[in-house]
Amino acid sequence: MQKKKNKLIRMSDIETEQVQWLWYPFIPYGKITIIQGDPGEGKTSFVLAMIALLTTGKPLPEDKTVAEPIRVIYQSAEDGLADTIKPRLEASGADCSRILVIDESVKELTLCDERLEQAVQETGAKLIVLDPLQAYLGGNVDMHRANEVRPVFKRLCAIADRTGCAIILIGHMNKAQGLKSSYRGLGSIDFHAAARSVLLVGRLKSEPSVRVVAHDKSNLAPEGKSIAFSLDAENGFQWIGYCDVSVDDILSGTGSVQTKTVQMENELRRMLIEPVLAEDVFRRAAELDISERTVKIAKKNLDIQSDRIGEHWYWRLPESRV
Repeated sequence: MQKKKNKLIRMSDIETEQVQWLWYPFIPYGKITIIQGDPGEGKTSFVLAMIALLTTGKPLPEDKTVAEPIRVIYQSAEDGLADTIKPRLEASGADCSRILVIDESVKELTLCDERLEQAVQETGAKLIVLDPLQAYLGGNVDMHRANEVRPVFKRLCAIADRTGCAIILIGHMNKAQGLKSSYRGLGSIDFHAAARSVLLVGRLKSEPSVRVVAHDKSNLAPEGKSIAFSLDAENGFQWIGYCDVSVDDILSGTGSVQTKTVQMENELRRMLIEPVLAEDVFRRAAELDISERTVKIAKKNLDIQSDRIGEHWYWRLPESRV
């Protein structure tokens, strides 16, 4: 009996493609991204705030890219849709008409469920979020066994590749101390290995209301700068901006957030001893690699006044801050 020949593909016959990004360099299209952290650290709040921007076409933090609003498929196994998820989305300003949920009332969803791909094809969704990852493995998969996890992830990667949809898996971390972040995710290290991008969310002991998102793994681009946000009962969720906190700082709880916003606020205090041309402020910000968005946030934080004199705008500090 003649052996069946292997099907071989010449590398020269493969057409080169550029990686497309939902949010460069953090979340690629057509790939899996994991967002992980300890329970209660703000992972879901971070993702919901991001979804609010994506569904309304607003730029993501420190990103100047102008994009059309997108549709999102969001699955949550821990929080109620009516009493938790939707109120939080509305509070963030999301367009809930662009956020869809696969009905799990009859059959629970799993990572390799054909309904995921079907939903993307039917709706044109550009992002799928599964929260938390561990709840969508399926009852027959032991998350600690690599030989059981790998085939599930392989099928999920294939769904992302075929549809071009970005897939975010939100995962909890275990309580082990002194380990690298790749070994602190619940379950097999293959979760971490299969993802093309991994983000770590955590808080610092010195500033409990401030949370930081750090790029723990990036296979497709240089690692991005850490981004901070605040989360408390009084003010809710607020973006802060770039900071110098590392993954190790988050795991140890050390470090402090010196953000671009704080840097710009200090620069404005220094510059606005007397009224200054607004264009000079933005020129100085560009020299410091600070975005216009961050400048406007710092301006608002300091209650800076704008005065038009002739054809030019001047900025000045209010008398209480001079």
